[in-house]
Amino acid sequence: MDDVVVMNAVSKVYGKGRSAVAALREVTTGVPRGRFTAVMGPSGSGKSTFLHCAAGLDTPTSGTVRLGDTELSGMNETRLTELRRRKVGFVFQAFNLVPSLTVEQNITLPLRLSRTRVDRGWLKEIVTRVGLAERVGHRPAQLSGGQQQRVAIARALVTRPEVVFGDEPTGALDTMTAREVLALLRETVDGMGQTVVMVTHDPVAASYADTVLFLADGRIADAMDAPTSDKVAARMTRLGAWNR
Repeated sequence: MDDVVVMNAVSKVYGKGRSAVAALREVTTGVPRGRFTAVMGPSGSGKSTFLHCAAGLDTPTSGTVRLGDTELSGMNETRLTELRRRKVGFVFQAFNLVPSLTVEQNITLPLRLSRTRVDRGWLKEIVTRVGLAERVGHRPAQLSGGQQQRVAIARALVTRPEVVFGDEPTGALDTMTAREVLALLRETVDGMGQTVVMVTHDPVAASYADTVLFLADGRIADAMDAPTSDKVAARMTRLGAWNR
């Protein structure tokens, strides 16, 4: 099984001198292709920085990141932006939909921005898989929160990305809706072969993943395969400062 993201000795420091803060410290890991990986840790453990460096949204202070067959080190912002549009999908806690656009227009927006032709067959498959076939002409204000997040997931998938990154994608949803969205992310892995990396604070959300990476104080403290919510919650109580 090959890794779609490889991080080698990645550190990220914000600020300089005595005010410098190390968000990541020499992180070395790989994210396997076609799998669902969750990233967990206490507040301030480096979860979001991990995601931003892995996805090419932020540049490490030191170390290297490879996404697919592309080494991100040394790429300027223009090339990184083009890479993200082609190879990366994003799903955030805030749905980030354009209110004036329809569901279909929101989904295909990344293709229009990169001047790429819309594959109508692929678009139809995605819309059907996320359960929005009857909603393509609606606007975000006409949808529930769960439906809006499904639009965001479809938008993340439409470019056939190497990996979909989720930053607390269920954080703004009620429990029942969150589970539906998590089941959908799980289905994109099992049914479509997609790679998903999700930052979350929720042990139940993490239990949908194949593997959980635990961060503490900017380092990977542990990894867990075949997680359950109980096992994840128990491990979280023994991480970093929480353990002290």
